[in-house]
Parts: sequence; C-alpha cells; structure tokens
Amino acid sequence: MMKFFLVAFLSMVSLILHAQDRLIVDKVVAKVGDEVILLSDVEAQFAYEAERRGSLPEAAKCGILENIMVQKLLVNQAKLDSVIVEPEQIEQQLASRIDYILGLMNNDLNQFQEYYGKSVGAMRNEMRQDMREQLTAERMQNQVLEKTRITPSEVKEYFGQIPKDSLPYFSAEVEIGEIVVLPEVNPVERQKAIDELTGLRDRILAGEDFATLSTQYSDDPGSARKGGDLGLQKRGTFVPEFEAAAYNLEEGELSDIVESPFGFHLMELIERRGNMVHIRHILIKPEITDDDLIKAEKLLDSIRTVYLNDTTSFEVTVKRYSNEDEQSYNNGGRMINPTTGDTFFETAELDADIFFAIDTMEVGEMSRPIPFTKPQGDKAFRVVLLQSRTAPHQANLQQDYTKVKNAAIEERKQGHLKKWIADKISKTFVEIDPSLVGKCENIQRWLSEKPAPGSTTKLD
Repeated sequence: MMKFFLVAFLSMVSLILHAQDRLIVDKVVAKVGDEVILLSDVEAQFAYEAERRGSLPEAAKCGILENIMVQKLLVNQAKLDSVIVEPEQIEQQLASRIDYILGLMNNDLNQFQEYYGKSVGAMRNEMRQDMREQLTAERMQNQVLEKTRITPSEVKEYFGQIPKDSLPYFSAEVEIGEIVVLPEVNPVERQKAIDELTGLRDRILAGEDFATLSTQYSDDPGSARKGGDLGLQKRGTFVPEFEAAAYNLEEGELSDIVESPFGFHLMELIERRGNMVHIRHILIKPEITDDDLIKAEKLLDSIRTVYLNDTTSFEVTVKRYSNEDEQSYNNGGRMINPTTGDTFFETAELDADIFFAIDTMEVGEMSRPIPFTKPQGDKAFRVVLLQSRTAPHQANLQQDYTKVKNAAIEERKQGHLKKWIADKISKTFVEIDPSLVGKCENIQRWLSEKPAPGSTTKLD
C-alpha cells in the first residue's frame, strides 16, 4: 500500500530533473482540481528513483503518479483554505538546496552550469514553482495532522496489538549529556581581525567592488562565493547584533565594523522591502591560537571538577557554563539524535570521540574535556556525561515508550491523512488520461466518485 505520509517526495534532485525535463515532455496526464500533472512530472520522478535505486520496474510509475496526485490534491485544498507559504521561505529553501548541490561540486559554478546546462540563477528560477508547490503541500498536510494526539493508554493498546514474534530488536543505546565551552579570542587576534576588516572598508570606500572583496576575503564560504549576498531575509533571521546594524542602514549604505558571535562583519544594505532586508557582508573571524585552546580546555576541566565535587545538578551546571548556542543547552544538556529526534543514540551513531570516551564509562560518569570541531568549522571542547545505557533488547514499553509512542502517532497520522484524502477526492474534480487508468489499478478510486459540480475541463 502506498504511503501517503510523504508529501516531500519531490527531493532536491528530482526538482532539478523536473526542471530539465519539463520542456521535453509536456503531455497532460491528469488534473486534480485546478492543478495539472504533466507526463514530465512522472518521468522526472521515475528517472530519479531509478537512478537512486539502481533500477525500477515500469509499473512503479503508477505509484509515482498517485504520489504526485496526492501532492496536487493538497496544493489544491491549500488554495481553497488560503494556506500560504511566504516568498522568503521559498527563497531560503531554494538557496539551501542549490548550496547543497554546489557543495557536492566543491562550489564550482562552471561545473554546475556544465552539468545542468543552466546557470545557478536560471535553475533557481525553474525550480521556484515546484518548490512553492512542495512547501504548500507540506504546510497543508501539517495543518491536517497538527492536532493528532495519543494517550498513554492508547500507546499501551497499540503496543499490545503487536505480535510478540514481530516486536523489533533494538541495539544498545545510550543517552548523553554535554557541556560545551568555546575558546575566547585573545586581544591581539581580535585587533588583527578588526584591522583587516577596516582595511577592506577603506578599499570599498575608495571605489573597489564589495562583491569582489567578499569573494576574496570573507570567512563565510556560503555567501562569499555569491559576493557576500545573503539574499532577502525577514526580521529575526540573523543574530541580534548583526540584525540591529542591518536594519539601521539606508539602501546603499556601508556599515561600520559589527561584532557578532561569528566574528566581525562589514555589511551593505542592498534593498529594504517592508520588514525584510537584502544584505551582503564580509565576515572576518579572528584566529584562535593554541594558547586560546589550552585556556578553554583548562576552564572546562575546572567546570568538570566543580560538578564532580558539588551537589549542583547537571542541568544547572549546563545553564551556568555551557555554550548557549548548542541545541543541548535548552534540553538540560541532553544531546538530541538528529535522526530520531529523541535523546537515544545507538553507539554506532555517535561521533568517534564520544564513542571512545564513553566506551568504558559507567552511567553517571563524566569524561575529560574532548576537543571537537563544530559544523561551522569552529574549534571547541566538551565533556560528556553518560546518562543512561541500555543493553540490546527486544522492544518493551518500559525502555522504549518514546519509540512506541512515536510509531503509534505516525500510524494514526497515516490513518487521518488517508481519510482526509478519500474525503477530498470525493469532492474534487479529477480527470486522468484513460490510457493510464487501465494500467494503474491504484488510481481508479480517484474516478469512483462524481466530480465537483461545474468542472467540465478535459485533458488536452
């Protein structure tokens, strides 16, 4: 049975394939309300899935077609219910996906254009409508399912219905707490960064091109390759120090040196549009010296000693000393598994440094300071607390309640969404190419109900 709880099936790669293929194949194969489905929509997704899996039977196009019809049904209903995705959200998603593709190509714009036959800007323009539809469908689906709830007794009932011989077997899992300390920049390196950025500001005021200098000198690789351009962003996107300076600029004005947690910035306001600003910047990050790292490590070791010899709870210690920008800071120090969204990690999912640190630890023990590199490239130190450890075991409610609850909620969401889809199909005009109706039994139910009154559109 097809899983409907997958409206984001149009992945980044398939969006690009779709943009490439749309001009080649343009036959209309289905209509859902006011939404049109092209044969290229189906072929592009089929090509992507076939490439991802190695091969795919031709019959798989029937499931792909229905997935697309579900998305179109959600988009059509979103229009009726005035569910809107803000333009800046679309642009942010487009930028992040293009950035990801470029990252795979080592940010080589020439390679991108050679591979896709289009510039980044042209590809972004072609992807925009598909991205708008994908995000609209996701928002509509979230609105349908946002009130899905389940009680503890229902979780227990759900677990009780699983045959004993079908209960999953879970690997060993751990819960980890952390305290993170970042090294502080020393005064000498701080002044070097300010002096470098001051020099760049003087060069711009003397007539040199901002974008060129940003590309050459900025320590923000994501924006540097775009001349420092951060795009049109709404209020609340940037850290407070940066945002306050940005919103105080006039269009075309160059800022003074602005300090933020990321380093020192020079920015220029390109455009203000309502409550949004279009900014470009140059970031210079002060160098962290070996002495700075040693001081941070010693500080964290002292914090560890205080914790081990005091009665203060781990959560309070985290609030006093840990870096506020860490996700764990607002979770009592507990690390969140990005794959599952809960606090449990299979040992194979842990970073190598954490795995080896806790390998011989008992529950309640804390490691020595461990150096690591943050995703942005910054060096830092952390101590980790082993908060729980479970041996490999068959699923049970005592140890695995959160997992069971999540599975029960997902099953209920699937049920709610399937009922919602069935109800909307009966009230929405649907037309499908007759040649596909005979081939695809799964889509015949879309035509089992009478179309909505007043709809007489026929396929081209």
